Formats: sequence, structure tokens, C-alpha cells
Amino acid sequence: MAVKTNKATVRIAGEELFVGTSPSGHAIVMDTDSTRSSAPSPVELLLVALGSCTAVDVIGILKKKRQQVREYVVEVSGERRDEYPRSYTSMHVHHIVRGTNISERAVEQAIELSETKYCSVAATLRPTVRIQSSFEIIEEEK
Repeated sequence: MAVKTNKATVRIAGEELFVGTSPSGHAIVMDTDSTRSSAPSPVELLLVALGSCTAVDVIGILKKKRQQVREYVVEVSGERRDEYPRSYTSMHVHHIVRGTNISERAVEQAIELSETKYCSVAATLRPTVRIQSSFEIIEEEK
């Protein structure tokens, strides 16, 4: 099994303010001052990373299944420990699919494939974080 190494860099940009650069060269500002909150914190980005990782999988699978999705939103919430390190103990991923004649089974299968096979972020978090998923389908008139 080949292992690919990626490298990100993080530089201090001010008082509790950092700029991270991804392996592909994209920059993102992070703020660890919760009272100022001028940018997402690193732990907030974990929620975004999980949501976007599974969203890419699920919408791609639904398109392949020819589902008529007009709007798709993923909401991710997480519970953290009170004591340090204040790691996430659980995350809930809620998929909201809006469209016409959306198959419940297709959505279930897409989410299951993302969770068990494709989403690298979930696979990375899962050894220590309990991840639960749910979904709702909002049917639109033709």
C-alpha cells in the first residue's frame, strides 16, 4: 500500500490569528480567540471538513443514480469534551436533499457509501469520534 505525504504550513499572523496554507497552496485564516472570532477556529474547520468530504461523495453518487437534486445541504454538529484536550467525542451529520422524485433508498445508499468507503475525513476521525448520520428529503412540485 502506497502512502502519500501531504504538507500544510501554518504561520502566525497576529494575536491568536494564523494563516494556514494547504498542500495545494490555498490559504485560510484561523482565529483561536473565541471572543474576537474573526475567522473559523481549527476545531470548527473539522466540522466543515467532514461536511464537505461527505457532501462531495453523496452528491456525486446521487447524480450517478440520476436523482433530480435541486438543492443539497449538509449540517454538521459536534460535541466536545469539557476537559483538555477538548476533542470532539461525537459528530452528527444531517443531509438535507431537496428535489423531485428523490429515492429514499438512493440517499441511504449514498450516505452509507460515503461513510464506509469514500470519505477520508470520516475515516480519520472515526477511531475516536462517534459519527452519526441522518437525512431528510424535501419533495418539490414538478
